[in-house]
Formats: sequence, C-alpha cells, structure tokens
Amino acid sequence: MVKLLSYALFILNKYRGLTGDGGPLREFLYVDDLADLCVFLMNNYSGNETVNAGTGKELSIRELTELVAKTVGYEGEIRWGPSKPNGTPRKLLDVSKAATLGWTYKTELEEGIRLSYRDFLEIPMRAER
Repeated sequence: MVKLLSYALFILNKYRGLTGDGGPLREFLYVDDLADLCVFLMNNYSGNETVNAGTGKELSIRELTELVAKTVGYEGEIRWGPSKPNGTPRKLLDVSKAATLGWTYKTELEEGIRLSYRDFLEIPMRAER
C-alpha cells in the first residue's frame, strides 16, 4: 500500500482504487519487532507451544489506508470497490503467550509506517522489488 499511494502521489496525483469496503480488521507488526521476538524466543523459550507474533491491536483496512495516505502525503481520492470481496473479516492473533514470557512489541503502527516509507524512499533498489 505504501508503494501504491507513493506512486499515486508522485506520478498520478489522482485517485487509487482499492478492493472491498475497507471494513475488515487486521493486525500489523513492524518487522524489527518480529526480529526482536525471534531473538527473544531463541534466548528465553524452549517449549513446544506456538508463540504468536503480534501487537494484539487491530484496525480496519480503511483506517490503515488513511494512515498510509497521511504518512506519504497523499491527498487524492481513494475509491473503494464494495462490489469486490473484502476477504476475511478479522485477523487478530492471541499474543498472550509472548506477553506471559515477558515480550511485547515496541513500534506503534504509525511509527512503523513512517519508518517503512522512509526506507522506501531512501533505498531505491528495495523500492523496485
């Protein structure tokens, strides 16, 4: 979505179309926090139970889109395609096991998007993938 809205901002400055109505709820975890959890588990966990990686927070695709648009400076129109499928209504992991072990994420979503966008702009080869 960062790439989509960035191209819309710098190339088209028109509108972008997204499928569904933006209502489904999702959870997002910044990649550095995932890496941190992996190292934490390697050093502190030897059990056989699954430990979910996440924040325990969710927001709608519409809210995420607005947050990304704000971060990249996109002020164009975003058109939703409610005739297209939304996908799974909700994806939220139970992160209580990680919390019980003493781990919690550090990067809030808005900061993670800002860092990702900065990386997108500063490393052109990565942006082209």
